[in-house]
Amino acid sequence: MEENRVSEKIRILISEDEIEKRICEMGKEISEFYQGEPVHLVSVLKGGVFFTCELAKRLSVPVSIDFMSVSSYGNGTKSSGVVKVVKDLDEAIEGKHVLVVEDIVDSGRTLSYLLDNLKSRKPKSLHLCTLLDKPDRRVTDVQVDFTGFAIPDEFVVGYGLDYMQHYRNLPYIGIVDLDA
Repeated sequence: MEENRVSEKIRILISEDEIEKRICEMGKEISEFYQGEPVHLVSVLKGGVFFTCELAKRLSVPVSIDFMSVSSYGNGTKSSGVVKVVKDLDEAIEGKHVLVVEDIVDSGRTLSYLLDNLKSRKPKSLHLCTLLDKPDRRVTDVQVDFTGFAIPDEFVVGYGLDYMQHYRNLPYIGIVDLDA
């Protein structure tokens, strides 16, 4: 059996055109929200980088970008709820308007931890922006300030989201049929 075999069936949930249109709208919303003030984007790696880059191009306010990688781990497939910072920010965020940019929010556990961590660093403001939100999966209350699309509880890939490190580069959001 070949380990890197990619054979799952993918059904398009959100087209490339729909994503492009919504990111443009979000860029306007976020720019209006910050009213010309500089905003420091914190992209959550790995998946968030695709959305962060496209969003940044559509913001009309001054932008700086940094990256953070976090993981929740436990035994097997179940998260213990313990979150580990794998890659921390390169710059201090004290006194800055910080916008955390994520590809998807589902349970909310990791983002809740991340937001608390960032809040302790005394930013001027702290908000959360996500391309996709799965509210049906939420187990921890997380305030999402800017949402691209609310989606059903399906396993999705594309636009930064992966299945076993595959499909991040798809220009659309697709539902994976794992039974294919």
